[in-house]
Amino acid sequence: MLAATSKWGLEEALKRFNGMFAFALWDRHERALHLVRDRLGEKPLYYGWIDDVCVFASELKAFHAYPGFRGEIDRDAVALYLRHNYVPAPLSIYRGVYKLPAATILSMTEKTVGSAPKPASYWSVREVAERGVADPMTGHENDIVAELHELLKDAVALRMEAEVPLGAFLSGGVDSSTVVALMQAQSRTPVRTFSIGFYEDDYNEAEDAKAVARRLGTEHTELYVTPDEAMAVIPHLPTLYDEPFADSSQIPTFLISQLARRDVTVALSGDGGDELFGGYDRYLWGRRIWGKIRWCPAPVRRTAGNLLTLLSPAVWDRGYSSAAALLPPRLRQRNPGEKVHKLAEILSAESADAMYLSLVSHSKEPTLLVPGSSEPTTTLTDRKEWAKLADFTQRMQYLDTVTYLPDDILVKLDRASMGVSLEARVPLLDHRVVEWAWRIPVSLKFHRRASKWLLRQVLYHYVSKDIIERPKMGFGVPIGKWLRGPLRHWAESLL
Repeated sequence: MLAATSKWGLEEALKRFNGMFAFALWDRHERALHLVRDRLGEKPLYYGWIDDVCVFASELKAFHAYPGFRGEIDRDAVALYLRHNYVPAPLSIYRGVYKLPAATILSMTEKTVGSAPKPASYWSVREVAERGVADPMTGHENDIVAELHELLKDAVALRMEAEVPLGAFLSGGVDSSTVVALMQAQSRTPVRTFSIGFYEDDYNEAEDAKAVARRLGTEHTELYVTPDEAMAVIPHLPTLYDEPFADSSQIPTFLISQLARRDVTVALSGDGGDELFGGYDRYLWGRRIWGKIRWCPAPVRRTAGNLLTLLSPAVWDRGYSSAAALLPPRLRQRNPGEKVHKLAEILSAESADAMYLSLVSHSKEPTLLVPGSSEPTTTLTDRKEWAKLADFTQRMQYLDTVTYLPDDILVKLDRASMGVSLEARVPLLDHRVVEWAWRIPVSLKFHRRASKWLLRQVLYHYVSKDIIERPKMGFGVPIGKWLRGPLRHWAESLL
């Protein structure tokens, strides 16, 4: 990287970089400091000014080593955390300390360091999305699948370059299975794969992962997690994340990283496939449900929503549990009470975008819970930050890519893996793949009523449909069942 920067200059070198990075570069000729973060926000970088001194680090805990750091909690950040389950960039939990946004450079000289300069973009998901939608890919679907196949093979091959033991996380879902299939196709020896299982059937993907591993011929290792093992992880989480972070899948992500680290030093992950290729359930049914409810008068919808919330989520859960036993496992729902209350919010939405914002909010009025706080404008609430996309599904994908992906998914992966000295690489976030994916029309991403249709076609070159085709589970944990059961006394003792 230093040689490339010396040869072409920083901005031109960044155009040629492919992968994850966060670094500080001191230009001794210009006497300028540059802080730089990768395009999608895979690696973290924090900065702030303390008494006109610029302090920066890859971890928030490092700021405590600076003598002038006061560690004042930003109450506005707490309110945003309660809404999103994470602190959105550019804020951190500490007042005056910021996350460097993805794909930006923060440059300063000795003369400008005290004036708190602003980060500047060198690449933009917004521009990529707008440009891609304006120039959609054409041609036969088989040719498009073949092009994606070759692009993903190269993205995976680049991230397989390592002088240390290499493996991959494997859940048995489309994304991780595609990555592992492309790894195994380019490896002379069985790829090391790792998965986490749960004894609760509704959350267990280990059998699916094992079936994929068997079909691909990988060397597979799995770990079944008990409530006690999960509880043992929890005290370590604050030291990994440095600030409040409420994604419960941080627990299995840490455990699978710990499992993989016993045998490998680098692991490839399938993250990013949902945002780019249309994997989240809300992409499939968001447009459909809004198309159906928008014609119903708003007062009627609000009344229906109010009626649904007369019963608490716990009451809905208890009522559903007795009926769920009659349903086949693939039709059973997790956390039905929460989903009923979320449906109530959707019914009250005044627009499709308002419905989406409701879906990604975990607290309706967090400032009431944090005295003295307000909610600063974020990318989600500032429409000037939104890409100009006419299609509702594409707007959801864009907003997820610039908020939920870097501030939740990639934070979880990076902190959990680095906490055990494991390097996690994400081939689906190769910027060439991102730019390519935004040229794909929505109709092809959700072709034949299937999510991630293009990725599935690549995967079917290696794994049969009967192994892959099943309802999406996600990397969740049975946290509700545990807290009401074996972990109840532990949780109550903390409260």
